[in-house]
Amino acid sequence: MSARIKDVAERAGVSVTSVSRVLNSEKYISQKILDKVNQAIKELNYTPSQIARSLKKQKTDTIGVIVPDLTNYFCSTILSIIEESASEYGYNLIVCNIAENLDKELKYLHALQEMRVDGIIIMHQKFDERILSFIECAAMPILFSCVRSPLQGRFSVLINDYQAALDATEYLIGLGHRRIAFLGGDLEDITAGYSRYQGYLDALSKSAIPLNPDFIRFGNYKQESGRLMMQELLEQQERPTVVFAVSDDMAVGAMNCILDYGLRIPEDISVMGFDDSLFAEAVRPMLTSMQQPVRELGRTSLEYLHNLIQNGSEPDCKEVYLPHRIMERASCRRI
Repeated sequence: MSARIKDVAERAGVSVTSVSRVLNSEKYISQKILDKVNQAIKELNYTPSQIARSLKKQKTDTIGVIVPDLTNYFCSTILSIIEESASEYGYNLIVCNIAENLDKELKYLHALQEMRVDGIIIMHQKFDERILSFIECAAMPILFSCVRSPLQGRFSVLINDYQAALDATEYLIGLGHRRIAFLGGDLEDITAGYSRYQGYLDALSKSAIPLNPDFIRFGNYKQESGRLMMQELLEQQERPTVVFAVSDDMAVGAMNCILDYGLRIPEDISVMGFDDSLFAEAVRPMLTSMQQPVRELGRTSLEYLHNLIQNGSEPDCKEVYLPHRIMERASCRRI
């Protein structure tokens, strides 16, 4: 049988209370008792029960993270920063990869609740009434990272996706482009889908550039999606001079397709991405991209969730916007 705290106390010749104080790193413990207890723990190979300690503290020191797709470079990079920050704050992480499956997400949310996690970070924005109801009624803090909260009472850390897409499109217009194709995401995704599309539309409108529906495609943020949409654009009679993709993954898929057609980037067609993921500097030519501050997004998300857990109340400001910027590289040219 595994050693119990009572066995440690007997071996050290001290009370169970003294052992508990040592395990919880409480102050004002004599060095003599500390040495005795630590020696007994070592001899008995004693491991404290995490469940028992959690029940006593009313905390599990555990955070759940709902990730839409771990194969997406941006998501996996943000997750690694969140994990790094969680470790610094003493939290364990439970990662739930839902692969865009809402039934799976609901199952994970209930499982995290049963595990009594201290808080949850959600990194996507496709919901149904069941999930919205869970979020609205949940007792633990829930924070949205990189997306807007669908409910007013929850907290979000993100960039201004509408403004970022508008800035990206205006940058391309400033390079002289008028035939600007748009590779977008799911419009049900208010943050990365709808907001970025609206930014693109408004930038064209502000510059009095007619909207060409043939230059607009919607995919799922992945490389293969970008490749297939780019193929459709290249098989049209009129081709764009530049493609703006709302994820670097789709931008790279589009670049591969352009090269497969024997065309040059940026001499024949320019390409701009969104996120400034690891892909951006790995491909050739290096990809011009709208940068999301990945490290700041991950660290700030964990920091604010920690504050919500510690304070038990949310601040008046529900949305924290971090700055975005264009990373100019070799995939876009002036015409």
